[in-house]
Amino acid sequence: MTVDTPPVERFAIEWRAWHERKDAELAAPHGFLAVTGLHWLTAEPQRVPGAPGTWWTGERGPVVQLDEGEELLVDGVPVTRRHAFGGIPERSGVLARFGDAVVEVARRGGHDVVRPRHPDPPLRTRVAGTPAFPPDPRWAVPGRFVPFDVPRPTTVGAAVEGLEHVYDAVGVVSFALDGHELALTAFPGKDPAALMVLFTDATAGVTTYGLVRSLALDAPDADGRVLVDFNRATNLPCAYTDFATCPLPPAENRLPIAVEAGQQTPHERRAGRA
Repeated sequence: MTVDTPPVERFAIEWRAWHERKDAELAAPHGFLAVTGLHWLTAEPQRVPGAPGTWWTGERGPVVQLDEGEELLVDGVPVTRRHAFGGIPERSGVLARFGDAVVEVARRGGHDVVRPRHPDPPLRTRVAGTPAFPPDPRWAVPGRFVPFDVPRPTTVGAAVEGLEHVYDAVGVVSFALDGHELALTAFPGKDPAALMVLFTDATAGVTTYGLVRSLALDAPDADGRVLVDFNRATNLPCAYTDFATCPLPPAENRLPIAVEAGQQTPHERRAGRA
């Protein structure tokens, strides 16, 4: 005989699996907690601590000059001596392997960056898991997505002072919560037609990370209906480490209410170990 899981209990089980998966991705051997430095490339060659070779930005993107006996695996292909990565699109990157580590070569805010990732930094090996509010269905509310006629390029700030990101806003998600009529500007999500919002609320800097949280939304249905589940509000990497260049919310996405749902300020940030 089978017994159906009650909806509230099933809601909590599914949330717990999501939460554990998020922590596991973050703390993977080459996940974001493995980053040991953020290095901005210029035309002047420089050594990068924790990575082989000498690095700079050429006319066609990042370049590395490897010393005798040094090697990188780029897309599984061994690279020695000089290697040009070519132009890397904004918010994209390449992971080049060496030994038990990788070096991330990426483009952020119009700049080429290099971030070594090693499996043994204390931030990763001593991670305690991300605190979060208990899951509560009252924070999962129906919303409605109204697309813009054409995407609107939107400039937002970044966790790194002076840096800016440009995202194409695709529309607005409106919803009611705690007696308030609210709306959030939405950007494209990871999956086709899915959405992503960056936001803060009245818990920011109190129980949640002060700069930004993100929320992934499934693709709206044909009538624009979409579930807005703040139980899955997620920290971006900048909540854990200062080696991140995360985007900040647009001004209109600063909610006036306290959203006591989703992930809270990481233990590492509270303890000053970011």
